[in-house]
Amino acid sequence: MFIIILAYQKDLTVVEAHLAQHRAYLDEHYASGCFIASGRQEPRIGVVILARASRKEEVEEVVQRDPFFQHGIASYANH
Repeated sequence: MFIIILAYQKDLTVVEAHLAQHRAYLDEHYASGCFIASGRQEPRIGVVILARASRKEEVEEVVQRDPFFQHGIASYANH
């Protein structure tokens, strides 16, 4: 199990503009069994995702597909 912590690097208006793409990304990885739970942080400064993987490298590969990562909207930490 891994915890992925996203910290927003852009204004919430930018986050909102890419939110539909991010949700589609989440749906894809829930369907594959990789993601177990997720939710936004309060105050709204980012997101936390609980992921299932055997290696940290797998999680890093999945993160690189996130539109928030691709557009520099959030920074990521994997634990």
